[in-house]
Amino acid sequence: MIGFKIDKSMFFDRPKVVNATNRATRRVLSRFGAYVRQTARHSIRRRKRSSAPGQPPSSHVGLLRRRIYFGYDPRKESVVIGPTPINASGGRSPYGSTTVPELLEEGGRVQRKGRDGKTETLNYQARPFMGPAFEKEKPKLPAMWKDSVKP
Repeated sequence: MIGFKIDKSMFFDRPKVVNATNRATRRVLSRFGAYVRQTARHSIRRRKRSSAPGQPPSSHVGLLRRRIYFGYDPRKESVVIGPTPINASGGRSPYGSTTVPELLEEGGRVQRKGRDGKTETLNYQARPFMGPAFEKEKPKLPAMWKDSVKP
C-alpha cells in the first residue's frame, strides 16, 4: 500500500488571502475615488461668467468644488464619489427635491415659487462634471489593480 502525506504549505491560507484582497480593494477603490474627485474639482473653473451648456460648470464662490467627496463602502465594496447636496436658500430648497449639483450634472426643469408667490418654471441645461471625470479616470483602473493584492 502506498501512503500519501499532504503538505499543507502548498495550499492557500484562505483568511490571509481574503484579508489581502479586502485590503487591496479598499486601497484601489479609495485611490480611484480620490482621482475622480480631483479631476472633477479641476474641471470646475473659477470665473465670473457661466459656462456653456455641455461644459463643466463655473465656480463663482467655490462651494461646489469644496463639497465634492468620496467614500469607500466596505459592505458593498464600492466607492461613492460626488458632491453633497447644496441648498442655496439655507432652509427648504426652492428647487423641490432636486438638488443644485443634480441640476448641473443632468439638467432639467424645476418649478419654484418666486418672491411674489407666483410659480415659475426654470429650465437648466446640463453642465456635467462628475460623469466626464469618471470616464477620464476609468481607463486607469486596471493598472491600479495590477499587483495590488499582496500577502
